[in-house]
Amino acid sequence: MKLSVFGLGYVGTVSAACFAMRGHSVIGVDSNPAKTGLINQRQAPIVEKDVGGIVARAVEAGTLRATTDAAEAVAETDASIVCVGTPALSSGRLDTRAIEKVSQEIGSAIAHKSRSHTVIVRSTMLPGTFRGLVVPILESASGTRAGEGFTAAINPEFLREGSAVADFLHPEKTVIGSDDDDTADLVASLYDGLPGEFVRTTPEVAQFSKYVDNSWHAVKVSFANEIGNLCKAIGIDSHAAMAMMVMDKKLNISPAYLKPGFAFGGSCLPKDTRALNHYARTLDLDLPLLQSVMTSNSRQIERASDWVLSWGKKRIALLGCSFKSDTDDMRESPFILLTERLLGKGCTIRIYDRNVRLSMLMGANRDYVTEVIPHIASLFVESMEEAVKDADIVLMTAFSPDYLEAQEMMDEGQILLDFAFVPQMRSHARYDGVNW
Repeated sequence: MKLSVFGLGYVGTVSAACFAMRGHSVIGVDSNPAKTGLINQRQAPIVEKDVGGIVARAVEAGTLRATTDAAEAVAETDASIVCVGTPALSSGRLDTRAIEKVSQEIGSAIAHKSRSHTVIVRSTMLPGTFRGLVVPILESASGTRAGEGFTAAINPEFLREGSAVADFLHPEKTVIGSDDDDTADLVASLYDGLPGEFVRTTPEVAQFSKYVDNSWHAVKVSFANEIGNLCKAIGIDSHAAMAMMVMDKKLNISPAYLKPGFAFGGSCLPKDTRALNHYARTLDLDLPLLQSVMTSNSRQIERASDWVLSWGKKRIALLGCSFKSDTDDMRESPFILLTERLLGKGCTIRIYDRNVRLSMLMGANRDYVTEVIPHIASLFVESMEEAVKDADIVLMTAFSPDYLEAQEMMDEGQILLDFAFVPQMRSHARYDGVNW
């Protein structure tokens, strides 16, 4: 294809060079003549492993050149790839002036084209910026509508400085956000033959994916550093401790626990998180990330209570109350804590849990639940039918094939709130999910 790449910083230079290396005809565009001049002199305007040689070879082969003339670049290409920066202002808000300017330039050039042009945004932007800012500017400047005079898509980059070329050529995933299948096909064709998963989604999810990744990376760095600080204080080899931690590919380094849902509970996670934080305090260590974990977990329970109460109904049925499915362990179950909050707000609660028999509970499990809600035995019913029958709201707290029958027992006036992410339940007329 014939491509114009707007913005010749790290992302733009690497993208332009790698697309040219892969056989596309590329025009790099930047308002800074020093950058375009370097490209045309077969030099990279950035210091990045391998990119200098790729630029030199592509310019010599005639597959890459650069210009400051946006109108010329759009006129001579089929698609424009936007890679301009979106830096943070002092408040934390994104500075979108560069992407607004480039969108205006591209739109104005599209107005003079007789064929449709594709705009592919790689710049990092918050959800809503593409549909609410970029597309309207393109439409206004071009005098046409998205899908008519031009098409547009989001294609976030996942390039690390220092290994950007390797990341471009060996991606773990290629994300394409578009409302149009043909446009998504066009973007995907730019990466034909590259490894990794191809993900097609909405522009909003595509935009958000970069923020999710980077926030997770920041959390990982901070977590490792806080563990390192604690290990240093007590004379433990932090690298040995973390090396053992990453050996576990089932829970630690895996998709486990990374699905949005409800709060954690049980006999281990709350207890051990509190113990580690208490231990750190005795050593006068400040571990803000680890200290925030229990607060964050409590906020999830508060949000859930507010969500249930927002429906304006007071008769609540819980299908499941243990801290997770297929167990009778109710120690620090978030659903027991949610029940306590709802009772305090005047709700009537009925609980059915196929795994819990109060008469069989022993030890710490029984002690915990009776301490939190002394009269909890009066809330339990013997059957799912009895729990659902008179409820205004049914809370699906755990997935079980047995509980799928609840939908058949409910009428359209009853509300089904899903804490367990049960796709089969979404057909209910008044369904909502806690985090989806």
